[in-house]
Amino acid sequence: MESLVQDYGLFLLFLLIAMESAGIPLPGETALVAAGVLASRGDMNIVAVIAVAATGAIVGDNVGYLAGRLGGRKLLQRWAPLERHASRVLPWSERFFERHGPKTIFLGRFIAVLRVTAAWLAGISKMQWWVFFLWNAAGGVCWAVAVGLVAYYAGQAAADAIARYGLIAGGAIVVLLVIGAFVFRFIRRRMLEAESEA
Repeated sequence: MESLVQDYGLFLLFLLIAMESAGIPLPGETALVAAGVLASRGDMNIVAVIAVAATGAIVGDNVGYLAGRLGGRKLLQRWAPLERHASRVLPWSERFFERHGPKTIFLGRFIAVLRVTAAWLAGISKMQWWVFFLWNAAGGVCWAVAVGLVAYYAGQAAADAIARYGLIAGGAIVVLLVIGAFVFRFIRRRMLEAESEA
């Protein structure tokens, strides 16, 4: 993935993230991690990487939302088995998005399955577009900044952890390592102070 991102740069990053966000299961987050690592090596600009990733996430999610809103129900009603399932699930989905839509859209950006499906579900459930757009933009920007900067500052080790275990688990591993380093420094400082007093 890194070699692809390095060869085709920001355009490929935008395309992968936008298509994943629109509902096509592609490695958008992995591309962002790779771009962040490349930026840490000086091969890309981290500000451009984050801006392109956030833009791709927002644009792709809006495409997915419009596709779900304009054609999602027709698609579900096209086949009898899907229609029967949809008739049971859609009323619940509409109530869920009415109550928890903004949270779902924001947090969905950080969860792999929801990252691909949340925009479609919001469109099918007829969530108000301006509410969707506001929370989608906030989630897209926070996600791009968080993933991009973790990959940039923590480098290859964090990138491998996120790629292997996902953002939440990989991020937790990185946080635990940072906390461990602080605890180690704190204990060491206390020991040195105790030795100097003795």
